[in-house]
Amino acid sequence: MTAPTSSALVVPVPAVETVVGESRRVLDHTAAWGVPAHVTVLYPFLAPERLTSHVLTGVAAIVHRVAAFDCVFAEVRWFGEDAVWLAPEPAGPFRAITAALWRRFPDCPPYRGRHDDVVPHLTVGSATAGTLDGMRRAAEQVGPRLPVHARVDQVSLLTGTDAPGSWRTMAEFPLAR
Repeated sequence: MTAPTSSALVVPVPAVETVVGESRRVLDHTAAWGVPAHVTVLYPFLAPERLTSHVLTGVAAIVHRVAAFDCVFAEVRWFGEDAVWLAPEPAGPFRAITAALWRRFPDCPPYRGRHDDVVPHLTVGSATAGTLDGMRRAAEQVGPRLPVHARVDQVSLLTGTDAPGSWRTMAEFPLAR
């Protein structure tokens, strides 16, 4: 197996996997990489060789400042015609985690700084891996299966490459109880 080249801090959402898993396998390239259904809090993160114990301790301290919370995924939304996604409510705790991590790691702007507003979301499909028609079908299939309730109690550090099945959990950081 090739050494990891990228890392991400995500909130895994296993509760939604049964609703979006089939669509993600076809329409979300990260599913092929082995990344579970999730809400990203910081991607890209540091290069894997920079993930020292000092970095991990810093991430743990930041994440632990946020209390575990319940959220609901009740609505399918779109980023133009580029991606179909589920909106978590409340979004505030996800935004707070992202902002705190970015302050601590300013060289890691969310999505490389490509977006003025970082919107917490769980990707169902994107134009990177799927077609617009495929994403529309997924939205029609997923919508009636909502809402999905989830408990958010950890952030995971994943590392991998763009090769199928390459992403693995390197560390898990619990939120405050």
